[in-house]
Amino acid sequence: MLEAFVIVLVTVLLILFLEKWDKVWIKKFFNWIPSILLAYLIPAIISSILNQDYSQIEIHDWSKTVFIPMAVLAVMSSLSINQLKAIGWKPIVVFVSGSFWIALFPVAFVYLFQHTSMVSELFVKQEVWKAIPPVVGSWIGGSTSQLVLKEVVACSEALFLTVLVLDNILVNLWTIGMFQNIKRSAFFNRLLKINALSLPEEIKDSPDKKTNPLITFIVLLALVYGVELSFTSFVGKIVVLSFLGLGLGFFIKSWNSKFILKLGSFLILVVMAVLGLKLRFELLQFDPFFVGFLVLWLFSHFVFMLGVAKLLNVNAAWVPIASMANVGGIATAPAVTAAYEKKWMPHAIILAVLSMASGTFWGLLTISLFRFFIL
Repeated sequence: MLEAFVIVLVTVLLILFLEKWDKVWIKKFFNWIPSILLAYLIPAIISSILNQDYSQIEIHDWSKTVFIPMAVLAVMSSLSINQLKAIGWKPIVVFVSGSFWIALFPVAFVYLFQHTSMVSELFVKQEVWKAIPPVVGSWIGGSTSQLVLKEVVACSEALFLTVLVLDNILVNLWTIGMFQNIKRSAFFNRLLKINALSLPEEIKDSPDKKTNPLITFIVLLALVYGVELSFTSFVGKIVVLSFLGLGLGFFIKSWNSKFILKLGSFLILVVMAVLGLKLRFELLQFDPFFVGFLVLWLFSHFVFMLGVAKLLNVNAAWVPIASMANVGGIATAPAVTAAYEKKWMPHAIILAVLSMASGTFWGLLTISLFRFFIL
């Protein structure tokens, strides 16, 4: 137990140190191998070198009962209602449509083609469908939702590693594509005959005094402890904590959202490092059909949002912004936005936070639909 704890601690501290190291090659390294993937791989490498099996030790129970619920509560409480109002309803609808497509496309695809041998064998018999909810969670909600949905659907470690690697590659390539597409927004606006190009409201930072980080942490810990005592179902705990988090962010004006996001990021690294203790590299495998399915899933998501932008007559630039808020996250969404309009960068960040707050619910919907229509 002590060895495993030391491995997790060293992994997280090493990654935090490297992230603050102001070197070009380090930044390029993290562009292709993000912190969350590195946090997953390092403990697995150390376990393999030591020839130790840490898959059944108590730290995994801590992760499920403390670290993951705390991360969910932190992420959900980082969103405020005033920030959403400033964006406007049309860009939010474009964003939600992208989330809708990510959550429902795989269910529709497997349902339509479930009688073909390839789809039936891969997704149903080999249970590769269990990799889909973590992908939904990753693309919409980010790492927190991905981890929650992995636990809910009982995705195997080998399948989860495959998802992490493919997700990392695809998201990096997708980010490059969205950088190019947002620069072509004028072309898409002409093509779709969109003429509503006004700027959204400016997002103003609240001047109110923020809650003390220690008090904020104690409040989160108390809520997690209270929910842990009150509910036995893991899904039930996550849903309750999600709504509690939204309540904190929406109704407490002085809530320290910046500290909360940093805390959430730290907890995600801890959870991934704990998960890495279970990983066995020899189980890693890639299926070309599954890779093609992921690519089709991403491209159709973009096309669907373009159609929604046309219907709403909203600037096509919101499509790559919304896509990156869904698929990329809080770092890449504003970066892509800056290539078109720097004044929209705060709006992209808020959409990314909204994505983090909603990903778990979309993933739970995907799981429910799979079990109702296909399994």
